[in-house]
Amino acid sequence: MNAVPKPPVLATLGCRLNAYESEAMREMAEAAGLDGAVIVNTCAVTAEAVRKARQEIRRLSRENPGAPIIVTGCAAQTEPETFAAMPEVARVVGNAEKMQPATWQVLAAPDFGTERVMVDDIMSVRETAGHLIDGFGRHRAYVQVQNGCDHRCTFCIIPYGRGNSRSVPAGVVVEQIKRLRDRSFNEVVLTGVDLTSWGADLPGAPRLGNLVRRILRMVPDLPRLRISSIDSIEADPDLMEAIATEPRLMPHLHLSLQHGDDLILKRMKRRHLRGDAIAFCEEARRLRPDIVFGADIIAGFPTETEAHFENSVKLVQDCGLTFLHVFPYSARKGTPAARMPRVSGPAIKERAARLRRVGDEVLRAHLQAQVGRSHRVLTEGPRLGRTEQFTEVAFDRDMPEGSLLDVAIRGHDGARLVA
Repeated sequence: MNAVPKPPVLATLGCRLNAYESEAMREMAEAAGLDGAVIVNTCAVTAEAVRKARQEIRRLSRENPGAPIIVTGCAAQTEPETFAAMPEVARVVGNAEKMQPATWQVLAAPDFGTERVMVDDIMSVRETAGHLIDGFGRHRAYVQVQNGCDHRCTFCIIPYGRGNSRSVPAGVVVEQIKRLRDRSFNEVVLTGVDLTSWGADLPGAPRLGNLVRRILRMVPDLPRLRISSIDSIEADPDLMEAIATEPRLMPHLHLSLQHGDDLILKRMKRRHLRGDAIAFCEEARRLRPDIVFGADIIAGFPTETEAHFENSVKLVQDCGLTFLHVFPYSARKGTPAARMPRVSGPAIKERAARLRRVGDEVLRAHLQAQVGRSHRVLTEGPRLGRTEQFTEVAFDRDMPEGSLLDVAIRGHDGARLVA
């Protein structure tokens, strides 16, 4: 009697793009007949992320004795030797290779041989594979439209894990979203590593705003379109026009701000200054009064003084931020920032905690301001959903999943709304 094939176990660390790509890998691995493997899709954004990846590999090895462990993702791309040296790891696969069906066919072959590392030069990759799957998520679909980054911020290792920027053509994106709508998805989220650089490598160099408006025009029955993290300095006029005039474009933007002090921003090699961030938020709010902002902010960047840090704290109010994603600075080997004079570990930890407390305060203020209002919510589970501004809502009774409902907000618990 033949044994029933055991589907691969997927462990995903890091960003939404990784989660998207994990679903693509699952499909490719199953199609190739890869039986009983454990696939770990790693993140390299901080040294802590790499440590957690190694910890996760050891845990999965204990829980899946005898299963081959395949490690891929950004950390595998940037430091393959780290994972190849782990006795638990059978194969190390690069970020470009993981998105190729042929890779999984090779890995599934019984005579694959002894080659443990399949990692090539990511900078030579010129195409992205955003068309491989129709998105993922039970009720909200994520669509990869861009990969890689052409910028070289001094703290960031990600370009060396993802390669240079490359875009999925607009026609491919639109057809993918049409298929998702045919499957009754009510919301689509556009994702990428540097989303606002979409189109620079395509004929005519279209901008992200052009893609957004084209999607909304070509898929008129899509109720909600959301864009993920953007670099506000790259927001083009068409994108601003869409923010102002397209009610189906959700009023929530997550901004890659990183800091609130001009000197630190220059040392980070960011392309905006503090005033640029404030001006963008003011203009976007003028165009769309109900818009809310999230932001990435790094605490304890090298050479950061208390005065520099206070400018990041003040930026929260000056930009009117609602959702903070705070990163304690973590040196990444090979980046220019790793060679700069460091802030002490306790100071980094204390500043990050202080900034998170500020984040908790502004989130509570936002939640309190919604009490008594009505919101249109996409249900993600029987008792959980999100507003157009991406605020979590908890329901007091079961709701039909995947539906768009108008609900009255009666309170909040400090982290989410209650309806």
